[in-house]
Amino acid sequence: MRAARRIWARAMRDKYKAKNPRSWLCRFHVQTAGCSLTAQQPEINIVRTALEALAGVLGGCQSLHTNSMDEALALPSEKAVEIALRTQQIIAFESGAANVIDPLGGSYYIEKLTDDLEAEAESYFRKIDELGGVVKAIEQGFFQREITRAAYEYQMALSRRKKFHVGVNEFANPGQKLEIPLLEIDESVERDHVALLRRTKAGRDNGAVRDSLTALKTAAASGRNLMPPLLECARRYTTLGEISDALTAVFGKYREQPFY
Repeated sequence: MRAARRIWARAMRDKYKAKNPRSWLCRFHVQTAGCSLTAQQPEINIVRTALEALAGVLGGCQSLHTNSMDEALALPSEKAVEIALRTQQIIAFESGAANVIDPLGGSYYIEKLTDDLEAEAESYFRKIDELGGVVKAIEQGFFQREITRAAYEYQMALSRRKKFHVGVNEFANPGQKLEIPLLEIDESVERDHVALLRRTKAGRDNGAVRDSLTALKTAAASGRNLMPPLLECARRYTTLGEISDALTAVFGKYREQPFY
């Protein structure tokens, strides 16, 4: 995040010639890593989330979401959500980390890591530019291959025990039973929502809905800004599915090509 702020400010000021200094400020939201959560020994996910959330705060995030300990197993329970919220509140009100603008500023180790990450990111950007830009890189499967390679290397490191995931490939307890309650959603929730959708469709002005969808398709076909017709669709209680179908009729469906 420290590196991202530098890169953003330089790009906005020097590349895009932004005049307002406020536009040079990189504001970001942080969510803790869902991929780090484990189904095994889910209680220790609380510790993982706390460390990740603290890293986000020390990095200067403007907003923060903390994952719940049981999200590798189900949608979070009310108790798990409360613990995730309390994790943020302890960092905010007890740790003192939020009382300083840049609590890690001046640390040689952190500054060196920031310099290295910034240089590596800029090298990556140059590589993408050499491929012809982001769209061309997508068409050539560059990002897909990079994600696949990184995932494979990470999994192999776990398998070879060069990396550790506590409770999974180290300090595991295979016979341990799940000791936390999981959220169970009653089927009546689906029935109630379907009934609400039907009532909404019956009570709205369906002529106005058709007109808003027609305007959306026209804007999409002509390359105009889609936000005004999208807002009008929302005001007319057009459903997400109807909006999606209208845009699909114009643009078709994107089908990702597999690259290995």
